[in-house]
Amino acid sequence: MSANAQQGTDGAEAKPMYRQAGAPVEKRIDDLLKRMTLEEKARQLDLYAAAGTLEDKHTGKDHVASDAAFLPDKAQEMWGALGVGGIHDTYPTPAQSNAIQSWVIAHNRLGIPALFVEEGLHGFDLGTVFPAPINLAATWNLGIAQRTGSAIAAEARATGVGMILAPVLDLAREPRWGRVEEDFGEDPYLTGQMGLAYVRGAQGDSLNTDHTLVAEPKHFAGHGSPEGGTNTSPVHMGERELRMTMLRGFEPAFREGHAMGAMAAYHEIDGIPITADPFLLKKILRDDWGFQGFVLSDLGAIKRLYDVHHVAASPKDASCMAIRSGVDMQFYDFEHAVFQKALVDCVHEGSLSETDLDRAVRSVLRVKFELGLFDHPLVDPALNQRVDRSPDHLALSLESARQSMTLLRNEGNLLPLAHAVGRIAVVGPNADVARYGDYEKEENGVHISMLQGIRKRVPQAIITFDDGKSIPAAVAKAKDADVVILGLGEWQGVSGEGFDRSNLDLPGNQEQLLEAVAATGKPVVLVLQNGRPLTIGWAKEHIPAILEAWYPGEFGGQAIAETLFGDNNPAGRLTITFPRSTGQLPDFYNFDPSRMHKYVDDNGKPVFPFGFGLSYTTFAYAHLAVQAPAQGSKSDILVSVDVTNTGDKAGDEVAQLYVREDVGSVETPDRSLRGFSRIHLKPHETMTVTFRVPQDQLAIWNQEGKWVVEPGNYTAWVGGSSEASLTTKFLVHQ
Repeated sequence: MSANAQQGTDGAEAKPMYRQAGAPVEKRIDDLLKRMTLEEKARQLDLYAAAGTLEDKHTGKDHVASDAAFLPDKAQEMWGALGVGGIHDTYPTPAQSNAIQSWVIAHNRLGIPALFVEEGLHGFDLGTVFPAPINLAATWNLGIAQRTGSAIAAEARATGVGMILAPVLDLAREPRWGRVEEDFGEDPYLTGQMGLAYVRGAQGDSLNTDHTLVAEPKHFAGHGSPEGGTNTSPVHMGERELRMTMLRGFEPAFREGHAMGAMAAYHEIDGIPITADPFLLKKILRDDWGFQGFVLSDLGAIKRLYDVHHVAASPKDASCMAIRSGVDMQFYDFEHAVFQKALVDCVHEGSLSETDLDRAVRSVLRVKFELGLFDHPLVDPALNQRVDRSPDHLALSLESARQSMTLLRNEGNLLPLAHAVGRIAVVGPNADVARYGDYEKEENGVHISMLQGIRKRVPQAIITFDDGKSIPAAVAKAKDADVVILGLGEWQGVSGEGFDRSNLDLPGNQEQLLEAVAATGKPVVLVLQNGRPLTIGWAKEHIPAILEAWYPGEFGGQAIAETLFGDNNPAGRLTITFPRSTGQLPDFYNFDPSRMHKYVDDNGKPVFPFGFGLSYTTFAYAHLAVQAPAQGSKSDILVSVDVTNTGDKAGDEVAQLYVREDVGSVETPDRSLRGFSRIHLKPHETMTVTFRVPQDQLAIWNQEGKWVVEPGNYTAWVGGSSEASLTTKFLVHQ
């Protein structure tokens, strides 16, 4: 061996194992962990805010100003020499994250880097504004979901951020809840597949790149069915429903997508708060699903053990209870000194084992090692300029908006409107604003409103606008038009986190506005931008055309206009049921057969069912066939069907497969989604769609507390919604 080679080898061997980039991650963690004091370990389990603490300027309470300067003296005062676990509420420029990261590494004994953690639900900071998750789900397009996760990750990682608090995989089964817009809908299979695609996009094949980061599915688990529809309220369900329904929305993201973050939710199930539930955080998440990342408390959820749930007698008890139960990092729960001292004291006293403490620290360190932060902690300042709001990302946002447009009614083929239409009245509170939904600021992006989109699409038309505040004024403009386009729905402050509703009617005077405009006798198109299903039974009976646009992102107005005038053939499908009244709630499609829908004042049927959506063309289904595996085979069940475009326009159809076990040992839903495929068909084109259903998708949690696929007869349906009627039976062997 040459002298130079020997010197290089000796130099590598002189490095501590945890500093050797080529060493196995677990060995690096072992080496680092044994060098750490209890105080250094506790520090890794804490999340700090940067805005208002580390910089000389900030915008709002959660953003560091882009021209702010890092203040080392403040960092020294806050962190000393113990380092830091995570940093939040920064949204840094690359220069800012590099300055903070460099200081952190240089000023803690072991050189442990910090992890920047930020929101990224449907866009990062000032980057590309994507449609809200409820829109993304409405595309039923896993490719778009994966590319969206990838784009958001790339824009965030280019600034130094290594983890985003997304996706939301709660099942939206309580539409009064304000956070429905953050979800992928009411169905566990669709949610699971969308979540898996998003996580795969965000995390890629490796976290150790300049364009991938940690995804953090939330709010684990069952958070979407709160009592009374109010955020953080208790959730009522047994273990079987939890396992067979709620957890199935999360499981693919962890088992198959290997998500490296998880957020423990605020609520309790059957009296056990999630942040104090080792069954969920240890048994299910880690033991059963093999989770290797770290669990972050939702903001203040550990503190709730003490001051809301009253299962902990003190902040110290709450802090140690959470770590003992499987939480790995607090999120603004208690003062940093209180939380960290509690963990150290509990270890000394024996109420928190060092094994549990080390599990939490190991989980946080593993994420930092997997991200490559120990080996290349800084970001290339030039990367952000190339990635942020790139042409590809902007085009993806527009395409996602287009594919999410969901046509709910089109009597007399009022839509698409002719480009030659003469006079158009655009009316309503959502007509001249781009609605983004929660976790985005509506001044971000190009914020194209519906009115702007229409004016650009038909520049020759005479277009008048009224915001609808004065109903007589709006009616006057409607009377003078050839067609009226109503922009109604919700907005931030009516929907979103903390904005739960006791009814689902159109807010404010919108129902009166709708009925008054309809009374003019003019053709009316209703365009909804909203974050949850609304009780629009009157509209369904009296308004000829209804387009559900949800919160379609910065290009939403363009996508809406293209759809109204036929440049985009709508193929979005509902991922949540539209109830006729709040009295029907809960009202999801995959109810148990014993659920009664009989009321003295209501027929119990939804206004629009799950999976529903119209097109400017029509589709027919035929030749449904099922190939069930032979006895003893573990092969997939194959379901095939021919789908034909029977109209004269090209369009997309979302073929949906539903299955029911005819007789089982426990009651199971009337039908459950088991497959879907969005396909494009030319006029009169036929395509054979094949669904592959792994047998374990049919597994139930039986009375003995075991997962089993029960032999017997099953029924399959295939069609364009949850009310699909083409059906056949098949046999699953022992």
